[in-house]
Amino acid sequence: MAFLLRPETMNGGTASNGLHLNGQDSLVQPLLTDFYQISMTYSYWRSQIHNEPAVFDLFFRKNPFQGEFTIFAGLEDCLRFVENFKFSVSDIDFLRTLLPGVEEDFFEYLKEMDCSAVTIHAITEGSVVFPKVPLLSVSGPLAICQLLETTLLNLVNYSSLVATNAARFRLAAGPKTNLLEFGLRRAQGPNGGLAASKYCYIGGFDGTSNVLAGKLFGIPVKGTQAHSFICSFSAEKDLRVREFKTKDGKMIDLYALAMKKRDDIMDKLFWGVSSSEVSEGELCAFVAYAIAFPNGFLALIDTYDVLRSGVLNFIAVCLALSECGYRPIGCRIDSGDLSYLSKEIRARLRNVAELDESLSWLAKVTIVASNDINEETIISLNEQKHEIDSFGVGTHLVTCQKQPALGCVYKLVAIANEAKIKLSQEVAKISIPGRKMCYRIYGRSGSSILDILLLHDEKPPEAGHQILCRHPFEESKRALVLPSRVEPLHKLFWGDGKIQYDLPTLADIRTHVRVELDRLRNDHKRQLNPTPYKVSVSERLYNFLHSIWLQNAPIGQLD
Repeated sequence: MAFLLRPETMNGGTASNGLHLNGQDSLVQPLLTDFYQISMTYSYWRSQIHNEPAVFDLFFRKNPFQGEFTIFAGLEDCLRFVENFKFSVSDIDFLRTLLPGVEEDFFEYLKEMDCSAVTIHAITEGSVVFPKVPLLSVSGPLAICQLLETTLLNLVNYSSLVATNAARFRLAAGPKTNLLEFGLRRAQGPNGGLAASKYCYIGGFDGTSNVLAGKLFGIPVKGTQAHSFICSFSAEKDLRVREFKTKDGKMIDLYALAMKKRDDIMDKLFWGVSSSEVSEGELCAFVAYAIAFPNGFLALIDTYDVLRSGVLNFIAVCLALSECGYRPIGCRIDSGDLSYLSKEIRARLRNVAELDESLSWLAKVTIVASNDINEETIISLNEQKHEIDSFGVGTHLVTCQKQPALGCVYKLVAIANEAKIKLSQEVAKISIPGRKMCYRIYGRSGSSILDILLLHDEKPPEAGHQILCRHPFEESKRALVLPSRVEPLHKLFWGDGKIQYDLPTLADIRTHVRVELDRLRNDHKRQLNPTPYKVSVSERLYNFLHSIWLQNAPIGQLD
């Protein structure tokens, strides 16, 4: 089980209560790495190349979920890790047991190790990003940069994956539909549950059921009740508290009032329901919940039968609360044909609202739907013209069932000022050597056209000046582009042993995600067969890449 630093110990941006939003998980420490990182570090040290200047790029090769964009997340977690990187005495003692026979001076070297000599250029968290573009470019002494690999990948891979998944749900649902993350019970452990809540919020969800995430990150906490609560009441005798104080201070029997309202509805409106079909226990449960939360009444109405019991009991309690001066929130359905049921529920709400002008509010109460919802479900429901105001999404969201891993990699691209390349028979797996900078090119429409990678010492592209953009690996794919605007993507976030920028709050990152997606063309964002987004290289980087490629590729011999 992971333990998180208490909010009182955190530094940086603050929530409305004055506490930092994003503290560092206590498990994120130097030993949260693969063993071969430690053994390679000893080999570097033993070979006396551990202080050689090196550059590593962290990037991914393919967008997730068969889409054409990714949301970059996890940067603050990476910076907090680097900021606090230090082997403890117990860490060193444990490493001695793993590395018997290793020279003692190596452990002394590890004791003194920190990230003061490391620099990190990165893309702003919450940005839309694409394959091959370095999300982080880490430079500094070879050994320490190598040791950061596994942890940085761990912090970026899932965060970016779940933020992207959440953003896709948001695009599918549209801007007005409320999205709630209900995934804690299905997440991969406590750390996965907390990370999912945090990065789903960044990706566009409006709230979470995860109470700890609400405390630590300032995310709105939402929830209703479970079927077990409804099933806890079987009859009127189970409702031990019935007296209720109205807004103006009078005491009434809320159950008796709700029963009267239900009888009135059944007398005035014919819905083909007999009194024997309506669950008395369900009504008692709704009344009990309304007494506990008169300003937050939202009922789960599918425990028995949505249309023959649940909606009738729900409306009865809504009308009783309204007469007492309170305004109910809505209802939730967690099974069945969600489109059909939502439309039938809305129709019944409107039927009752039309009985009296003072009840017009009832037609607009919130309908929440859950039940193993995925991106395709929401798209299908939209096509069916559903009446759902809010979706509660769990398993498919937090476990990313459509694709469980992003696949970020961390590759050495330079050492001792010599460019390095990783070759493969699969062209997609060939790395782009050298230290690079990335720029986003915008066209006249205001949308981004492509991202272009340049060697770090090249002159940046300029608006109004034509540039030649080349596909990294295919010689015939090239284009002349006239930018209307050029945006540098990489910034120095870590240098001189400290974070270089005031880091944004989760709300700021969430807003940045929305702005970034608005700038991306719709054909890149569509769910089916999206248009690939272009990532190009400059003419100089193209020539550099191919010369390094030829230098390192073995020459075959035919006999």
